[in-house]
Amino acid sequence: MHTVVMTKGVPDFREGQVSFDEDGHLERGKTPTVMNPNDKHALRAAFQTKVRNGGHVSLMSMGPPGYEEVLQEGMRDVYADDLYLLSDREMGAADTWATAMTVATGLQNLDEQPDLVFAGFKTADGETGHTGPQTCWCLDWPMITHVLSLDIDEDAGTVRAKRLVDGDISEIETVEAPMPCFIVADPEFEPTYRKASHRLKHKDLREETQQRAEEYEEHLTVWDHEDLNLDPDYIGLDGSPTIVSGVDPIPKAPSEREATMIEADEREALEPVLDELTPYAAGD
Repeated sequence: MHTVVMTKGVPDFREGQVSFDEDGHLERGKTPTVMNPNDKHALRAAFQTKVRNGGHVSLMSMGPPGYEEVLQEGMRDVYADDLYLLSDREMGAADTWATAMTVATGLQNLDEQPDLVFAGFKTADGETGHTGPQTCWCLDWPMITHVLSLDIDEDAGTVRAKRLVDGDISEIETVEAPMPCFIVADPEFEPTYRKASHRLKHKDLREETQQRAEEYEEHLTVWDHEDLNLDPDYIGLDGSPTIVSGVDPIPKAPSEREATMIEADEREALEPVLDELTPYAAGD
């Protein structure tokens, strides 16, 4: 089994300061970046496949050189056997379509065709949820979205999954698809390890990947557009049909907030505070 997980770096909104250029494009080099939280659900799904079925898990991203740290984060916090970064200036400022074309080419450039490609539900910045399905469309593979759980039948070459119907938590269906296949993990996805052998293997693999992440450069492959034989006219900004009409800057939270200090023995001072908070405690 060879599984690949697509990931993306997103602004670390905890920092409260995101930088845009004059054309409305996010300046990722000037913005603190972390691994997209929804992609970690996808990576956990791929890790579950590794634990249960064996094989190899690759983590792939497209972005600036700083995304090496995003890939390292995924390897350290969840799991990865190796890392792939698609990166050069020609790929910059891409919309989801140009990104999908680039990532699909990266997947085709691997030595071994993946059995499964996992993608997150959507990113924390654009929130379109387009890149995974568009990459799948480029490869003409089947796709299962909103996946809550999955099982692999290697002999039959199929994946069976439980998924939300139209994203509705109240309606769940079971579907089956042939591999290779795209899986979009829902944020509700929860890995399960019922066998003791699986739980022990999970523990051992987690220790291995944390050690590997300390020297992640040895497991990293970087490809530019020439390595992938991509025409610059069809990738990056030039290959992006989307027009950014405007953005709303994210305000930075104040570093200091007003606070009233009350000592525990100041009963009279506590009474108005309790009067104010009691309705909230009651759910009003």
